[in-house]
Amino acid sequence: MQIYWTKINKIIEETPEVYTFMLDCPEDFTWEEGSHTHMALEGFNFGEKPNRSLIRHMSISTLPHENAIGITTRIREQCSEFKTILRSLEVGNEVAIFKTHSNVPLKREDKNVYLLSSGVGLATFRPLALDYFDRADKVNLMHSLNIDSSKDFLFTDIFETAPDKKFTAQFVDNRNDYYEEVKNLASDKGGLFYVVGSDEFLVQNIDVLLKQGIKPGQIMLDKREQQLSTFLSVDLSN
Repeated sequence: MQIYWTKINKIIEETPEVYTFMLDCPEDFTWEEGSHTHMALEGFNFGEKPNRSLIRHMSISTLPHENAIGITTRIREQCSEFKTILRSLEVGNEVAIFKTHSNVPLKREDKNVYLLSSGVGLATFRPLALDYFDRADKVNLMHSLNIDSSKDFLFTDIFETAPDKKFTAQFVDNRNDYYEEVKNLASDKGGLFYVVGSDEFLVQNIDVLLKQGIKPGQIMLDKREQQLSTFLSVDLSN
């Protein structure tokens, strides 16, 4: 396993609780849209075993042509050891990244693509939207639906409706409106539905989509292959 130590070159305050840490790109480090990486803080590998409290699984919110690895995360006042340390870091400090992989690259199958996310989960979809804007081949349209109860919506410069690009963006701040809209979107029985958020959020979305007749193969999750069967075999008897 290759571990890349890289410096923070910029810290962006996206909203009062959400920050993007822009990291220098190591020379041979590559990734694609929808990628995640493991981000680790100094000291994580000092002992015989890695200190897991200093490691987090993070989505990359940028594309390679932006010449920086963007890690966008929410840091609340009361937070974990990892985020407490992360909040104290400054430009020039180093972090480690390793085990980079994409579970949700943009599928180009001449279908409509729906991006369903909760809060900072939108960071996973930022590169997919940018990739679509750069090249819309074999994607009929893209629709983003994000729920964030804080009402401090993210990346509104990118996630804004652009009819000429066949792109629509929708933000809601409550579950009722969100799930009603998911049901409306699921009237497209041939669409591809990408879902990013907490495990509870995934289960709830899958439940709604399957009940609306969407097939498991149309639902894309940021999960490894072996985890997909667990999430996509939701018990609908409740």
